[in-house]
Amino acid sequence: MNAFHFTRRSLLKVAGLTAAGVAAPSLLLRSTIAQAVNWPGGDPFSLGVASGTPSEDGFVLWTRLAPDPMSIDPDKPGGMERGPVAVDYEVATDDAMRNVIRRGTVASEPALAHSIHLEIAGLTPGRPYWYRFRSGSAVSRVGRAKTLPASSDKVDRLRFGFVSCANYEHGYFSAYRHLTEEDPDVVIFLGDYIYEVSNPKIAVRLHSGGEAATLSGYRNRYAQYRLDPDLQGLHASLPALITWDDHEVENDYASTWSPTFEEAGQFMDRRTAAYQAFYEHMPLRAASRPQGSSMRLYDRFKFGGLADISMVDGRQYRSREACYGPPKKGGAHLETNEACPERLEEVRSMLGREQEAWLFDGLSRSSAQWNVIAQDVLMAQFRQRTPDDAIGYWTDDWDGYPAARTRLLRHIADSKVRNPVVLSGDIHSFWANDLKRDFENPDSDTVATEFVGTSIASNGPPHDVFVKCLPDNPHVHFFESRKRGYSFVELTAKNMTTRFRAVSDVRKPDATIATLKTYVVEDGRPGAQEA
Repeated sequence: MNAFHFTRRSLLKVAGLTAAGVAAPSLLLRSTIAQAVNWPGGDPFSLGVASGTPSEDGFVLWTRLAPDPMSIDPDKPGGMERGPVAVDYEVATDDAMRNVIRRGTVASEPALAHSIHLEIAGLTPGRPYWYRFRSGSAVSRVGRAKTLPASSDKVDRLRFGFVSCANYEHGYFSAYRHLTEEDPDVVIFLGDYIYEVSNPKIAVRLHSGGEAATLSGYRNRYAQYRLDPDLQGLHASLPALITWDDHEVENDYASTWSPTFEEAGQFMDRRTAAYQAFYEHMPLRAASRPQGSSMRLYDRFKFGGLADISMVDGRQYRSREACYGPPKKGGAHLETNEACPERLEEVRSMLGREQEAWLFDGLSRSSAQWNVIAQDVLMAQFRQRTPDDAIGYWTDDWDGYPAARTRLLRHIADSKVRNPVVLSGDIHSFWANDLKRDFENPDSDTVATEFVGTSIASNGPPHDVFVKCLPDNPHVHFFESRKRGYSFVELTAKNMTTRFRAVSDVRKPDATIATLKTYVVEDGRPGAQEA
């Protein structure tokens, strides 16, 4: 019996020559690509390193060569020339990199802004590894990665943080630093990793280049975020599971529909550029490499018999937002049932037919003690008051797709999915919610639990407006929008403990951290209980 932090297995396992399908024998590779003896123009590893998408025997290691990370020349992203460049890598069993068990050479990809997505396999399950990259005279910092436990392993404990909504202009990323210091097993990104928009009038620190809408614009926005020392430190220390929300493309977009009614072809060109830049900067496998304007992101990760975590894509496949149309209804808006009956249509989908079937099948088949659905937007119903005091619903979250929510919660209940918990972001506030089989009936069974994390830095919604709505939403046990931070979870066989962690002042890079609230979900008893 072991926690994910440790394993009884041997620390070493005989490995193959190199990561399957990624690197080639060094001499052959070096004969076909450029060799950088030194980097007089800057550090090629300026954007740091990252690991993610772990499996039982491996993970993805990421870096991107960018000696001039904020270069505005679209033909030289990161200050790099067009040709591929040789990059050596090492994987070790110790943080001092003394016991190197895997080394090789891989080529950076000019078509992907000289990013590298190195798929390592053949390692021992359930243990940490350390890695670094080298190109010519330049050496990256040492990063830490972890393999998943074997599916048959009994895992006693899993610790993870979940984060979302890191608007660079709204404050500093001290929350990332504090999360790193807690040393969780993994960090879950729930979307809005970057913000494409820019508003200098309220900026604590400025985005470079205004609004991002082109490939070079998105690349530089990711580069600016990845230059942040707290974000770099988190990625170097913690493996990442990743999904997205809307600001990675455009605020409140839905599938192929722009919230600003941009012509379809033009918007899809923008989505294509945004998806490519996202892939270029994330530790994702080649299976997620964009195909034009499409990119497979949803995935499932198994932590022994303790937990299955399903990472869900809530943007790419959804139906258009209800009552879409000019002059003001391209994105999120508050609608009553009478004014917008389209919202209630059974055919409307948040996940798309294929992803919904994948999620339902995975939940039905799961033998895990805890089943976590990690996704982007608020799932619980939330009745809000319109200006004329009618009951309305926000169209951008699951309230815009209530039939899809009903299908999911009904499937969870009917399939007797064990300990279902939903993690959400987007709304820049902390929530603890009961997910009801029938939200219109307060006495309806609680099917699952939802925890919503506040933003890393983005400004919150109006606290007083939402608090006034709480009496109409008795399934909401906690709401707080005035604090920035992250959520930290500890899973054991008996319970799930979630701590809402808030920074003292997001406008200060040295902000301190404190626990705002703690909730517990007991094994076999859905619903959040204050600890």
